[in-house]
Amino acid sequence: MIKMTMFLKRKAGMSHEDFVKHHIEVHGPKFRSIPEAQTHCRRYIQTHPVELKTDAAQNANFDGTAELWFDSEDGMHAVLTSDTYQNVVFPDEKTFLDHNNTLILVGEQVEIIGDFREG
Repeated sequence: MIKMTMFLKRKAGMSHEDFVKHHIEVHGPKFRSIPEAQTHCRRYIQTHPVELKTDAAQNANFDGTAELWFDSEDGMHAVLTSDTYQNVVFPDEKTFLDHNNTLILVGEQVEIIGDFREG
């Protein structure tokens, strides 16, 4: 399994609130509509920062993250080169993302603490 984590920045001139609304209500469903994603994408999670009441941690200056788990690198390639991604999803990204300041990390996930805890 391979995981893609994207640290997202909104397009200039767009409010953070509008970015979050578009990301959840428009972009998520568009990505979900990719036929190849039904086969190869195991999970897709969006996270958007909240105002923290503690100083134990600080949010970085990003508008959100997208985490996508694929069955393999080939599966990721199939999704990201699909007709639906290229003609529907990617053009939508241009309407709300600042691609030049969005970071992408692709790697294998190592579980340190999971659902099952011995005790």
